[in-house]
Amino acid sequence: MSEIKNLKQEILTGSARLVAGNQKPFDRVKYMSEYMHLNKAFTFQLVNSKHSKEKLLQNFKRKYQDYREKWINIPKIYEDKKNFEDSSKLYSPLSIDIETASICDLACPHCSREYIITPDKIMNFDFYKKLVDEAAILGVPSIKLNWRGEPLLNPKLEEFITYAKKKGILEVSINTNAVTLTEKRAKKLIESGLDIIIFSFDGGSKRTYEKMRPGRFKQNNFDTVYKNIKKFSQIKKEMKAKFPITKIQMILTKDSKNEKENFFELFSDILDDVTITQYNERGGSINDLTDSEREKIRNYLEKNNLDINSPYMVNANGEISISRKRKPCEQVFQRLMITYNGRVGMCCHDWGAQHGVGYVNKDAFKNGNTDFLNVKEQIDNNKKGFELLKDAVMPTEFNEPDHKVETLKEIWCGKELQLVRKKHYENKVDDVGVCKNCTFKDTYNWEKIN
Repeated sequence: MSEIKNLKQEILTGSARLVAGNQKPFDRVKYMSEYMHLNKAFTFQLVNSKHSKEKLLQNFKRKYQDYREKWINIPKIYEDKKNFEDSSKLYSPLSIDIETASICDLACPHCSREYIITPDKIMNFDFYKKLVDEAAILGVPSIKLNWRGEPLLNPKLEEFITYAKKKGILEVSINTNAVTLTEKRAKKLIESGLDIIIFSFDGGSKRTYEKMRPGRFKQNNFDTVYKNIKKFSQIKKEMKAKFPITKIQMILTKDSKNEKENFFELFSDILDDVTITQYNERGGSINDLTDSEREKIRNYLEKNNLDINSPYMVNANGEISISRKRKPCEQVFQRLMITYNGRVGMCCHDWGAQHGVGYVNKDAFKNGNTDFLNVKEQIDNNKKGFELLKDAVMPTEFNEPDHKVETLKEIWCGKELQLVRKKHYENKVDDVGVCKNCTFKDTYNWEKIN
């Protein structure tokens, strides 16, 4: 296989990715624009539109391209203009992650839910519709229907997708482990109007996959999941459907870093976009450094008089980078995260929604930590399905907004988020508890040391 290339990632986290050297990177913007006439949001709106099909289609293409351009250029837009200080000049959120299900049927050792308790809950459909209605009014172009859980565990997921498309959301995506992706479910997802389906599949072999993605309630099986993904692609082809775009990603770990070629061979011929996400070594739960790598980092830090705890990163090609300083995080200018019960978080890396920025539903503060405590009790009593979560702890609340229900717009332009944005630009990110130890690699200025 030819050399593996480092490319800019297009998925929501914006981190680096890898593709096979002989593989062209999948052009999401080009694909979405080319087949915009098949986008369910477009076809739904076309029925009652006063515009011609051609004019409406051009409007949809322009909106999508504008969304992707802003995604790439934020937060630089605000850095140049300082417009974030005036909430009236803020762009609408480019994406909203809605936690349609916070429960997961896997217990992956590298997942944050192994260390921070999250409730096993499903989002109420009526509450969801309220969120989408507000998002549509705001002009939000993209919605992802999961965060900390497995969306296929929500039995109404397809209804959730279709409702968003009827409201004009340009891009609706999910990230799934594909464990329960039956043929029947595959057809329903394709028919629903789903735009992007991202499969998480950590490992290029049966041994590594089953080690990295163990079942929580019952044993997970490499062969079954691989078959599910392959069958989905086959059904999509049989239905002559252009959507959803099929993407798969693997997070490199100590166990999988030598299986890159195997991974590409498994999926390159059956899915649209096959990528590998590089691992980030900064005090995380996965420690893949060799003794020589540790020594190299230690020597570099001492030679340059840098703190021994300075962030470092090792990519898939073994290249080590050190960060001397942080930069404003793009996420607080791009997106909102909404939990199953309506607590609003500011980024996808705040796994416990520890730095809340508002509430869109009173249940989020009325019931307090009841749902979290119920899970903790199950863990403490070693209940089936909770054994592998034994190290999970209650999330520390770094910020608790005023206990009031607000609209998405009020929260997006509100004091809590504006304060975080200001801290990032003033280089006071350590004042924000959940940001202080964030491992999101795009918030650092990296320099290679070898």
